Amino acid sequence: MPHLQDPNFAGSLICLCAHSPDGAMGLILNQPIPTLSFEALLKQIGVEPLPPQRSIRMVNGGPVEEGRGFVLHSAEWQAEGSMVVTGDVTLTASLDVLKAIAAGGGPRQGLLALGYAGWGAGQLEREIARNDWLHVAPDEDLIFGGEDATRWRRALAKLKVDPLLLSGAAGRA
Repeated sequence: MPHLQDPNFAGSLICLCAHSPDGAMGLILNQPIPTLSFEALLKQIGVEPLPPQRSIRMVNGGPVEEGRGFVLHSAEWQAEGSMVVTGDVTLTASLDVLKAIAAGGGPRQGLLALGYAGWGAGQLEREIARNDWLHVAPDEDLIFGGEDATRWRRALAKLKVDPLLLSGAAGRA
């Protein structure tokens, strides 16, 4: 929601990847990392070939464990340990997916998130009850397509919501 002023989350679009009574985990989709290229990252972690035959978009996935990488990708490709997020989207945190992409293969679409957003038990539910978050059904265009700068507004448009008309106050009628 627009009233959320935490700089980690203001104007962010998050793909919720896991949610249970123990907590939740998601990836911010619209905060690009301008200071690090995919090729430079592969060089740092020793993944070849260099230069890579393919590249994927890189984003700041959230403020937790910012040195840890997660590849959110189309579901036609999976490795051991991949986790299905939706029928169309999978999450892989192993180097296998980066090696496959660097070699020119791997999933059809993907993004690499460094870090993640995490919530403890009941925390996300309390934030939703407080009217801090809106939720929209994920689709490949919101996750993988278009410009990062328009991603949040495109998610709101799917809900037919004008951000200028949103209020941070929740009420009951």
